[in-house]
Amino acid sequence: MIAKQQHTDLMTENYGNVRSIAYEYAILPWGATEPHNYHLPYMTDCYLAHDVAVESAGKAWSKYGVRGMVLPPIPLGSQNPGQRQLPFCIHARYETQRLVLTDIVESLHFQGMRKLVIMNGHGGNNFKSMIRDLTVDYPDMLIANCDWFAVEPRKDYFEEELDDHAGEQETSVMLHYHPELIDLSMAGGGESHPFNLSSLNKKVGWVPRDWSKSSVDTGVGNPRKSTAEKGDRYISVVTDKIALLLYELVCKDLY
Repeated sequence: MIAKQQHTDLMTENYGNVRSIAYEYAILPWGATEPHNYHLPYMTDCYLAHDVAVESAGKAWSKYGVRGMVLPPIPLGSQNPGQRQLPFCIHARYETQRLVLTDIVESLHFQGMRKLVIMNGHGGNNFKSMIRDLTVDYPDMLIANCDWFAVEPRKDYFEEELDDHAGEQETSVMLHYHPELIDLSMAGGGESHPFNLSSLNKKVGWVPRDWSKSSVDTGVGNPRKSTAEKGDRYISVVTDKIALLLYELVCKDLY
């Protein structure tokens, strides 16, 4: 169950309810449209970014008294080579993402909103340069990025050490939020292959992985030990931390 306060989710809200409420921040969930092994929905990154945002906003209101609105998730993610040719996988260029984000920021700013948190659910997305540029154009607007999947270290919650995409972490959190969308019996093992270049594996340099060569089933990390209980325990801590972030962004000075 998502801990949410009424009137915080634009996916279900109407103007009649929200027009008389003062909102102090907005959250923009941002995911991708891509395969997630054989068992998770294409829209996993959107589901999780949105659900984490809604739960965090609910806690920010119930614990700290700050109210925000969660916007609909954006399904336009940046994809690696080897993913793009898979059926219905959508690759969004940096320029596309930047223009979409700019339009959203411009709309919110025009309406008087001055605080926006991007809730990123896709590891291939990177918004830092966009945020820097938008801060030049809208110096009175605070824009923050939050990669929900990196808020809390995984090691104390999940058993698999290698867990990068559609593995134990994502599957467990999806089982917590949307068990009706998952058939774990369909899951592949998430076997992956490293680069032949040791320097790349040691992160001395970086190149995008070719997903067709690095992953057998589009996953990276074995999801078969996933449980809703693991997802619940992990996401409770994550949303507590994000709720505190929302409160601090609203109620405290940056410096």
